[in-house]
Amino acid sequence: MRIASLQLKVVEESKDKSLEHATRMIRQCRSANLILLPELWNIGFMSFDRYREEAETQEGPTLTLLRTLAKELSCHLFTGSFVEERGDQFYNSSFLLNPKGEILGSYQKIHLFTYQSEEAEILTPGTSLTVIPTEFGNFGLATCYDLRFPELFRKMLDREAEFFLIASAWPASRLEHWLLLNRTRALENLSYLISSNCVGINRGTPFAGHSLVVDPMGEIVAASHDEECVVWGEVNREVVLRARTEFPALKDRVFKT
Repeated sequence: MRIASLQLKVVEESKDKSLEHATRMIRQCRSANLILLPELWNIGFMSFDRYREEAETQEGPTLTLLRTLAKELSCHLFTGSFVEERGDQFYNSSFLLNPKGEILGSYQKIHLFTYQSEEAEILTPGTSLTVIPTEFGNFGLATCYDLRFPELFRKMLDREAEFFLIASAWPASRLEHWLLLNRTRALENLSYLISSNCVGINRGTPFAGHSLVVDPMGEIVAASHDEECVVWGEVNREVVLRARTEFPALKDRVFKT
C-alpha cells in the first residue's frame, strides 16, 4: 500500500482558502492508495473562537470536498479532522473514505486536550473507538492527544487493528514527545502507525510537523521535518502478520482488556 501523508500548513486566512490549498496538495498524490490529512487543518487547532461558528455537518463543505477528491483520485482518504456539529454538540471528528468517496467509518476524538487549550471546554468527547476493515488491513483511527493514552491503542488492537492512522496538530514545543509516542504506540502493538501532523503557525503556536510512517518493530519507514510536504511510504499488512508471528509479545500478555 502506497501512503501519502499530507503535512499541511494551517491557512488562517479563511476556510475557503484552506480547502483550496488542501485540494492542490491532495491532487499531487494520485499514485497513493491512502492519503492522510492532519487535525483541524481547515481552521487550525488553536482557532478556538472559530470552532462553533465554523462547525460543519457531514454534508458541509469539508467532507463533501474530500469525498469528491477520494473518488477523483480513486483512493482511500483519511480526512484528518474538523469540528463536526451534531445537534447542539460539537466534536473533533475524522472520517475514512473509500475510493468511491463513501464513508467507511468515523471517529470522534476521545481525549480532548486540556493543557493551555479550550478544546475540552467547547467540544464533546467521543465515546467509541473505531477500527475499520479494508482491503489493505484493519485501520484504527486516533487523534493527536490520544497518543498519550496506550489503553486506547490496546483496545483497538483487541479489535484486530493492524494500522493506526493519526491526525494531529502537535506543537513544536513537545516534538520529542511526538517522536517517542509515534514509535512506542507502533512497537508495543506490533502495528504500523501512520501520522499526519500540521506545520506552520496558528494563533502564535508553531506546529511540529515530523509526520511519520513507523513499522511494527518501531522503525521509521518514512519521515519529514517541519516544512509543508507530502510524506510518502510503502507499507504491507504481511509485515504486521510476520512480526506478530515471529515476536511473541502480544501472545505473552498477561493482563488483557
